[in-house]
Amino acid sequence: MGFIYNGISSQSMKIRARLAGWQVSPALRNSFETVPGKAGIADFGCDISERTITISCGVLPRRSFAELVSVLDNAAEWLNPANGLKQLILDDVPDRYFMARLSEAVDCERLLRTAGSFELRFICPDPFAYALDDEVFVISETRMHEFERLAGNADSEPVYLLKGVIAASSSSYISLITNGEELRIVGPLSEGETLVIDSGMVTAKVTDAAGNTLRNGLPCLQELNFPILRKGVNNIGISAVNATFTELKIQAKSRWR
Repeated sequence: MGFIYNGISSQSMKIRARLAGWQVSPALRNSFETVPGKAGIADFGCDISERTITISCGVLPRRSFAELVSVLDNAAEWLNPANGLKQLILDDVPDRYFMARLSEAVDCERLLRTAGSFELRFICPDPFAYALDDEVFVISETRMHEFERLAGNADSEPVYLLKGVIAASSSSYISLITNGEELRIVGPLSEGETLVIDSGMVTAKVTDAAGNTLRNGLPCLQELNFPILRKGVNNIGISAVNATFTELKIQAKSRWR
């Protein structure tokens, strides 16, 4: 057992690791209000906060204390939180990844002269885990479509990649209706361009065939009604009015809470 951080495995760093526990649900952010003259409190719902992951680690006896310190020095460089959030994959749940960094100091307890143990506490500002092998759906016809999201256990914030031709006219648009919620694309969008709509980042951009960003894509959206995909069956309707629809590629960004 072990983990992979920023593409490097704990085994390759000469560190033995195991998951110390599993956070079933991250900390909650409750919205309660006291109402004068009313017993109890008013509940305005809740949201989830950051996730924490604790991994117990150890270094087997080395030939010298200096060699033990060398292993720990390499680990400090590898896990340096100043480098920002990196992909964390746990061997116990290899189908998903977290974006994480260290959140606390790491102190190695010396068990023998040349061996030690320590705990790594990672923080995930985004508490969701994302599918390593994400679900991708491609639509090329203007009609109602149905597809099923299988991975994850929470609603996802997908990335839509739309290809087509839309003139810079108020009477030309492509309508994308996701589970009853409409996102109307008013252009302009030319042949060879792709409108990338990222629900998670709440952004949109227009790229060329090579993926280079050409311009801000938010003016192409009539309203900032970013799509959400449900776990299970989703319905997407596509229609084009005085415009040409070519293809819609959906990166589901399937995730677990």
